[in-house]
Amino acid sequence: MRIKPFDCTALTLIIIGAINWGLIGFFQFDLVATLFGGMGSWISRIIYALVGLSGLYCLTLYGKVNYEDNRFVRHHK
Repeated sequence: MRIKPFDCTALTLIIIGAINWGLIGFFQFDLVATLFGGMGSWISRIIYALVGLSGLYCLTLYGKVNYEDNRFVRHHK
């Protein structure tokens, strides 16, 4: 599967979100809010929104991975 720049950006945002949620779950520490002025600041809200949109976009990657895997198996049997 060839990785496109948009896919890589979305995956990076997903990883940032996952790390942030891990910090919240384990230590009750919101890194994004701490770095960008609280949960109510506009920059924090933009980052949260981009992470959420990236998560929705990455749902489409399941179809791409499955398609690529099936195509590889058919050609190499």
